Order: sequence, then C-alpha cells, then structure tokens
Amino acid sequence: MNAERLTLHTDKYQINMMYAHWVQGSLNDKAVFEIYFRKLPFGNGFAVFAGLERVVRYLADLRFGDEELAYLREQEEGYDEAFLALLREFRFTGRLHAVPEGTIVFPNVPLARVEARLFEAHLIETALLNFVNYQTLIATKAARIKLAAPDDILLEFGTRRAQEADAAVWGARAAYIAGFHATSNMRAGMMFGIPTKGTHAHAWVQAHDTEEEAFRKYAEALPDQVTLLVDTYDTLRDGLPDAIKIARMLERQGKRMNGIRLDSGDLAYLSQRAREMLDEEGLNYVKITASNDLDENIIFNLKSQGARIDIWGVGTKLITANDQPSLGGVYKLVAREKEGRYEPVIKISANPDKVTNPGFKEAYRIVSRRTGKAEGDYITLRDEEAVARGERIKLFDPVHPYIHKYVEDYEAIPLLVPVIDGGAQVGGLPRLDAIRDYHAEQFRLFWPQYLRKLNPEQYRVSLSEKAWELKMSLVHRHPGVRRGEGGAATEGGDPPDR
Repeated sequence: MNAERLTLHTDKYQINMMYAHWVQGSLNDKAVFEIYFRKLPFGNGFAVFAGLERVVRYLADLRFGDEELAYLREQEEGYDEAFLALLREFRFTGRLHAVPEGTIVFPNVPLARVEARLFEAHLIETALLNFVNYQTLIATKAARIKLAAPDDILLEFGTRRAQEADAAVWGARAAYIAGFHATSNMRAGMMFGIPTKGTHAHAWVQAHDTEEEAFRKYAEALPDQVTLLVDTYDTLRDGLPDAIKIARMLERQGKRMNGIRLDSGDLAYLSQRAREMLDEEGLNYVKITASNDLDENIIFNLKSQGARIDIWGVGTKLITANDQPSLGGVYKLVAREKEGRYEPVIKISANPDKVTNPGFKEAYRIVSRRTGKAEGDYITLRDEEAVARGERIKLFDPVHPYIHKYVEDYEAIPLLVPVIDGGAQVGGLPRLDAIRDYHAEQFRLFWPQYLRKLNPEQYRVSLSEKAWELKMSLVHRHPGVRRGEGGAATEGGDPPDR
C-alpha cells in the first residue's frame, strides 16, 4: 500500500454519499462549502491559520489507484464496478479560495471556500478539516508562546511526544510560521527548510565515566556547536562547574561555547544561579536554554520570577496542544446548484452557535485608514458592492444585534484569495519564510486588547445586513423555529435596524 497517498484519508460516509450521488445522477451538481471554526482555542483572543500548503498538495495528488479500488471492492456496501471505474478517473476539478497562511483569524469567518461538484466536495472534507484543524491549532499555540517570550529564541522540541510522524513535521512547520526559530526535527528541516537545532541527551553523559569527560569529548567532536546539558547529576555542584571548564578549554582554542541547557528542577532559581556563576567567570556570552514541559503559562510565570533564560525548548505541550487538543473546525454546505444558479442553504440547530451562515459569501478585514487598525471582519453575500464602493457599513454583534457601530473611511482587505481554479493551482504558494514574515506583520493590524493572553477583548465579526436578512429568512422558514422549538431563533431575532 502506498503509505503517502491520502485518497482514502476520509470517512466512509463520504464515499457512501459519493456513491449515492452517482446512483441518483447528481454527482455533477455543484455546491459551495466553507471551512471555519466556532470557538477560539485556549481562551485566546485570536487564532493563526495554517495548513494550506498541505491542502494544496493533497488536492493535487488526489487519485484512486489499484490499492484503493481493491479495498473499496471489499466493502460490505457492494459498490458497483461502474462506480469504481469512474473513481479511477477521479481528479479534483473545483475551485479553492483560502485565507493566506499565517493570517490572524477569528470564529465564524471562512478560512477556506470550496466550490466543486458534490462528488468531489464530499470526498475532501475529512482531510481538509484534519489538516487545517491541527495546523491552525498548533500555530495558535505557538503564537501564544511567542507572545509570552517575544524577544527570546524559541525551539520546537516536540517530535517524540507528537501524535505520530506527520503531526511532528507539520506541527513543526506551523510553529515556525507563528514565530519559532528552529526545530529539533531533521525531517521537518529537510522538507520545509526550517533551521534545526539540538544539544545532546542525558544518555551521552551517562555513557562516559565522568560528566567532565562527556562534555570534553562532545566539545572535541562539535567545537562550534557546544551547548551542554548540565542536570544529569547535580546542576550547580557538578554540571555547571564542569561546563565552565569546557568553556575555558574552548577559549584556549579561540572558540566560544554556545550555552548550557537546564531540563529539570526549579528553572527560575537554577537559571539565576547559573547566570551568576557564568558571569563570575567572564562567560556572559554563554546562553541559558531551558526545556521540561514548557508552555506559555509556565514561561510567563518563570519570567515573572526573574528567570535568566535566553532560549526556550518547547515540546510536548506545544506539539500536542496539551490544554486543548482539538480546534473543532467544521466544513459546511452553504449553497447548492439548482437550475443553473446557486441557492443558499442553512443548517438549523438547537444550539444557536451551530446555525450556519447561508449563501455564497465573501469575507473582508475592515481596516481604519485613520488608525491603521482592524475594526472587524465583515462577511457579505457575493453580489454585494457596498464594500467595493467604500460605502458606510454597519458592524454588529450577530448574537446581540443592538450592539453595533458604523464604519467609514476604511480599507476592505479580501480574506479569501484564489488558490485553485479548475483543479489547477493559481500561481505559486509563498515561501515559508515569507509566510512567517507575513504572520509577524499581521499583529500590527490589531489593538493589544485583542492579543493579550488573559481575558482578551472579543474581536468583532459581522454579517452584512443582507447576509443577516438572508439568514433570518431561512431560519424562520422552518416551522419548528417559528413555534420556538429547539432554541434556534435565539440566534438573533429581528433584523438589525438600519
């Protein structure tokens, strides 16, 4: 089996729906789906979109080969041979619009829009959500860590605790987008051009008669890349003094030791004492690296305690998004082809936040020309022209529409840009360093209260009045809602006043 081919990286009900469309003759009907998430992770004020490169690679390579067709032939559903023959010719021929990777994003704003035959759009749902949910989650976690240590070096050390190999490399890439400086994963370095960094393990020290011997032999082998792990036995009594001896040895050779690493114990106290001991010996250039189940909360607390740490090696809690291991993004049908045009569709739910926003839509970031800061994100129907003409628009809270403000003199930045058209990629994807730089620039658009770690202010995401009225008209078209059943009507009530 080709382990790299991801065609069957999907849920069975997607194949069943494809088969049903084939049987009913509706496989070529087109539809529009949107990917978005409803709730920010980690109690954060924003998220960071990532995963687009893998989405594009996946769609370009989508094929049903002999192995996949043989497996489908074994299924209890008994798929017709003519259906399987059709799958052999399958290619993605639709359109994909997406937010650029590295963009700061918010709940209910489309991250990607798929316009394709239902036959194609169903198949790709699971994989697209898998890629976007995971990488957006890790990029968001990494951005939180970056905000906790904005001026320090951040190293991604999570491979051995990641949920399998793909999570390790794509998680390293997502962390790099969000501001990490290097990864320990050599495969991620090779695949994406991410700088790689590493020291040595406790096992290296244990494999020698003395700690000093271990340090010396390591320095002899890699004299220009010496960072010594000093806590195998006794950090302050043995590890630091032995490391200082090696630093002196390297100075006599005209070289400098890079640093020491602390991986256990009271990192605040140990880093303070280590800094004192190094400085007393004139080794103020030697950096202090810390690891050991770090995340933004621990780093924040260590800094408040006066820790003297220059470099943070962050592993398990980053790569697994330890405090919230899933994003919860969804892929929802918003319009379907009927008699040659797109008809908006809606999903009604007893949970108001699960009622979808219907229709073929566009999304804009509204930036004040006066302040240069984002006023909010604005979702419109495709045929609206008010934003393009720069007309005054109304931003309001969809749950509490009486909370609103009017915005004029703004720049409307389209969030969804073309990526694939007719199954072919539109232009090239940006280089990873360009994505990283773009992400860093994003923060200039937002007031600090939306970015803070604790109790961030809620950023405004609004539907246009036309999009809102369309949603309400479809909500109230359902008898159960008109009777007040299921609670869906609590989404908002009457259209907002003009």
